[in-house]
Amino acid sequence: MTTVLIDATPGNLHSAEKAFQRMAAEVGSGPVVVSSDPEAVARAERVVLPGDGAFPACMAALTGRPALLDALVEAVSSRARPFFGICVGMQLLATLGEEFEDVPGLGWIDGRVTRIAPDDPGLKVPHMGWNDLVIDRPHPVLEGVATGDHAYFVHSYRFEADAEADVLAHAEYGGPVTAIVGRDNIVGTQFHPEKSQSAGLRMIANFLTWRP
Repeated sequence: MTTVLIDATPGNLHSAEKAFQRMAAEVGSGPVVVSSDPEAVARAERVVLPGDGAFPACMAALTGRPALLDALVEAVSSRARPFFGICVGMQLLATLGEEFEDVPGLGWIDGRVTRIAPDDPGLKVPHMGWNDLVIDRPHPVLEGVATGDHAYFVHSYRFEADAEADVLAHAEYGGPVTAIVGRDNIVGTQFHPEKSQSAGLRMIANFLTWRP
């Protein structure tokens, strides 16, 4: 059962690749490969979309490769393959991104991506560093992860989901900031699980054995 990390959006995939490969070896979930080949994505049993940088650039990287985008939509929307979006890869799940300009997202989880505006003017943007997770709803990918576990964030924009049920966890940064979203066969984290030590690695392992 192959897991494909899509190599399309800006950012270095080395850390994510190594973390997913490590946990795949531990749980026996099969090979993990990095690819931008539409056929590889179409055949994948699980799909991961990492992303760093700006929402418009990451979305343009997908829409600029129609065959890859079609394969992603087919795998996740039509064939219901488990999907994991990381950082901007999670934000692309939204209906709309408002970074620099309004750009439609994948629209798999209703909501918009807006700039962080902490209540405390002393808090800097981007939101960068370790924060406690607050688990709002149970989910198989969160098994063994608890409120108070730490995750590593680097971002200036946040996901405002239309439905509370789609928010699995949040962090506090001058107000609530969505940390994890999920619906059906889809899950996404604003933080980087590959850089979040034990909690992040546990989530990766759970995803690799998850059967929605």
